[in-house]
Amino acid sequence: MNAPAANVALHDCRDAFVATLERLGEEDRNVVVVCNDSVGSSKVSGFQDRWPERLINVGIAEQNMVGVGAGLANGGKIPFVCAASCFLTGRALEQIKADVAYSDTNVKLVGISSGMAYGELGATHHSIEDFAWIRALPNVPVIAPADRVETAAAVAWAKSYDGPCFLRLSRVGVPDLLPEDHVFALGKADRICDGGDVTLIANGTLTHRAMTAAALLKKRGLSARVLNMATVRPIDGDAIVEAARETGAILTCEEHTVFGGLGSAVAEVVVDEFPVPMKRLGVPGVFAPTGSANFLLDEFGMSPEGIAESAEALVKRKRHSD
Repeated sequence: MNAPAANVALHDCRDAFVATLERLGEEDRNVVVVCNDSVGSSKVSGFQDRWPERLINVGIAEQNMVGVGAGLANGGKIPFVCAASCFLTGRALEQIKADVAYSDTNVKLVGISSGMAYGELGATHHSIEDFAWIRALPNVPVIAPADRVETAAAVAWAKSYDGPCFLRLSRVGVPDLLPEDHVFALGKADRICDGGDVTLIANGTLTHRAMTAAALLKKRGLSARVLNMATVRPIDGDAIVEAARETGAILTCEEHTVFGGLGSAVAEVVVDEFPVPMKRLGVPGVFAPTGSANFLLDEFGMSPEGIAESAEALVKRKRHSD
């Protein structure tokens, strides 16, 4: 797959989320929405207009929101619990642990505007710990789709899945990467670019940047494999080991702290199964400042050029160790 062109159309994954949610709502009246005064930011106003009795707005009460979702699930409903990811996972973590994960309750947690999508609102609104918090809990798959196609596929999968899950969606526009007929498979990475010198692993808003970085590396004589690792838990260990064995170096990129997220999950597999030179790109253990999401990603070394430079350094390190 080729890297996206500079003038390619960008899509808000929330639009794919709500379009799929409304389609699922038409097919099954048990599909309901619970939100925290976030009808607008979750873009579920259309769902509310069509089925006002099936949308519960609890106000700014995230802990109650998760509890209400768990109660609805225990009553046979399929609740999509939607909120800004920073508040869903931060304020309601105990309820997610006890009412959803421990109870293995059929609640679909949807973290909206994740990563640094709230940009100018600063550190209180950045959600750069959510992978780590939720990944530590048993029973809850953690999923970060890369584009609108994968978002729609993941939402459809979530509805069909008998159990809890966490979908992490951004509000920052991203280009299409995956084919229209893409089917989401839990715990399976998608190889969207072939290469033998280094592997770039990303998800969410970073996947298209990794693809552009691969194109830059190709011009410099290096071939980069790109894995879209939408599922952070359960991680695709087979794809990681294959990448380690065949390319000998792995670089991860994520809109998250480098502690506990995608890079950590990949590193756990690499250390246990096939150690190779590896580097994790992300927010380096600090509170991210204010600024647009794209600006902050660039500042933390995750522009396409920054990713390419890190990959080049990793290849040199690999060759030096051979």
